[in-house]
Amino acid sequence: MNPPASPPDSPKASATEERRTSIHEEHVKHGGRMVPFAGWSMPIQYSGIVDEHQAVRNACGLFDVSHMGELEMRGPHAGQVVNYLVTNDVGQLAVGQALYTACCNASGTILDDLIVYRAGDDRYLTVCNASNRDKMVEVFRSAAEDHCEFEDRSDSTALIALQGPKAFEVLALAGSDAAKLSELKSFHFRDAVVANIACTVARTGYTGEDGVEIFCAWNEAPALWRHLVELGTPLGLKPVGLGARDTLRLEARLSLYGNDIDETTNPLEAGLAWVVKLGKGDFVGREALEKVKAEPLARKLVGFEVTGRGVARHGYPLRDLQGNEVGICTSGSPGPTVGKNIGLGYLPANLTAIGTQFLVDCRGRNIEATVVKTPFYKANKGAVSK
Repeated sequence: MNPPASPPDSPKASATEERRTSIHEEHVKHGGRMVPFAGWSMPIQYSGIVDEHQAVRNACGLFDVSHMGELEMRGPHAGQVVNYLVTNDVGQLAVGQALYTACCNASGTILDDLIVYRAGDDRYLTVCNASNRDKMVEVFRSAAEDHCEFEDRSDSTALIALQGPKAFEVLALAGSDAAKLSELKSFHFRDAVVANIACTVARTGYTGEDGVEIFCAWNEAPALWRHLVELGTPLGLKPVGLGARDTLRLEARLSLYGNDIDETTNPLEAGLAWVVKLGKGDFVGREALEKVKAEPLARKLVGFEVTGRGVARHGYPLRDLQGNEVGICTSGSPGPTVGKNIGLGYLPANLTAIGTQFLVDCRGRNIEATVVKTPFYKANKGAVSK
């Protein structure tokens, strides 16, 4: 993966000013309703959340996720340093392969969830959440000191996601090299020329659909965005905002940092035990997580369907059938594809079996809900990934 060149117009902002991605004007041109998000001005929707959601499920959608952070480690010991910081086993990655993981503190709770890309024998790129960029820069920079090189490439790197069953049909129109990207395996990536722009393309995403995430130089992203919109619109492509991004990831049961996971939750109770490799050797939080694993979990993150008349929302209390507050809803909304009101939330372990009934306190009204199997939605093809 070749690092994008640093552009002259990287995002700069004062403490009170929202940053803008390089694609900002394209969002405005397409009628994007801009809102503050993690210090950035981002589109919440264009044509409407449900319309954009269904476009991704039935055709494809285009997302600007350039607000995410990109952190690079380089040098003979870079892999060891990254592996020490995260719960999954980076040592198993081949060049051109990526993995989803968590980064924990010494107490075993989650600082952020990440994707780590092995970009070379001694080069690793980690994508972190926009809201955690400053925190993760400090964690990675501190760990790299005296061991390997560290670079925060966030201000020179743009990231565009193309997601949906027709994503590779769109790429097939973007040049002979882009047409071959359908050969990529899930969680693999390579350098490619897309619409005459040098990019790095990964078969990852956050929607539950097949598709790619495309890295390019910050100042080349607007042209790439315009090309993809032009090529994809006849196939049903639509620009997609943060609103539909949230409903898509919820149907796929993908965690959102700050809602479903944060520094008060550990990966085991959050359903992320599969990214915790206790046998790989030492890493930050390993001792604490070994203790968590040795005891029955007190609570678990579950998926649920609201069977009564109401919509669960982040922060709503969850109650047992006697009305006692026992948990919290972390994410909730109508699911446009599944046609049900769905949510995620933490409940005591004895209330987490499939079919267990409980109540959601919707602004003082106790609404019936049932624990259900997740993901709520699963595509016929493609990887469910972060």
